[in-house]
Amino acid sequence: MAIIEVEDIFFTYRDGTEALRGLSLYVEKGERVALLGPNGAGKSTLLLHFNGINLPRKGRVTILDREINSKTEKWVRSRVGLVFQDPDDQVFSSTVWEDVAFGPKNMGLGSDEIESRVNDALKAVGMTGLGGRAPYHLSYGQKKRVAIAGILAMLPEIIVLDEPMAFLDPKGKETLLDILNLMHEKGQTIIIATHDVDFAVEWADRVIILKDGRTLAQGTCDLLRDSALVEEASLRLPVVSRVFQLVPGLRHRPLPLTIADAVGIINRITQRCGDYLKGDGDDECGK
Repeated sequence: MAIIEVEDIFFTYRDGTEALRGLSLYVEKGERVALLGPNGAGKSTLLLHFNGINLPRKGRVTILDREINSKTEKWVRSRVGLVFQDPDDQVFSSTVWEDVAFGPKNMGLGSDEIESRVNDALKAVGMTGLGGRAPYHLSYGQKKRVAIAGILAMLPEIIVLDEPMAFLDPKGKETLLDILNLMHEKGQTIIIATHDVDFAVEWADRVIILKDGRTLAQGTCDLLRDSALVEEASLRLPVVSRVFQLVPGLRHRPLPLTIADAVGIINRITQRCGDYLKGDGDDECGK
């Protein structure tokens, strides 16, 4: 069941920049979707349509069976949580607790419910005990977690993140991935805009590839095995795929996408070669 439907939308900024040019796509309930494309493809502009910050000049965006327009833009912000790429655009209160509580307060919730939601959200992002800290004393990765907590506290059905892995160190990326997995386990639909194909193939159920303000392709991560499509999208094959493509002894079809895929193939090659050396296998390894 589609929870988001985008039908032939166009969007032009006031300076005349045409960002979206007849873009169409869909997202199903409970999916983890990676929105891929180079800089300028329209990813960030599209995300702003999902919670009513941008409204299409032409075409239609439907969220939870309701068309998003000037009458529903406030409603949709309680259903779709948007995490910006730069947490400094989103984290602005004097303390972490106040920042996470901002959304629930504006929803008109009671104090007990607000406190419960803030505490649960801070726990989910590993920030319990830091509610009294000033955001400007936090690291970049911690600020990102606070921004996510502020969205989680509103209990949206859909969470949209713009380049969430940008500028994070390896530990920060690992922590964020744990948070995303927790959100998915709770049944939330998650959409991430990224140009990181390696992250996409390890995490996403489905990918949507944009170029020049249009949908170039959408489907499973198998799309990222298509060298011609990846090149057309100004992306690159996943690192694992490139290794298997370049090393003669590892040539394999279809190309592996993930580390798990690659380990499985290497294990099979190792087993076959072991049998060959013992005289028990065929001569495929010898070739």
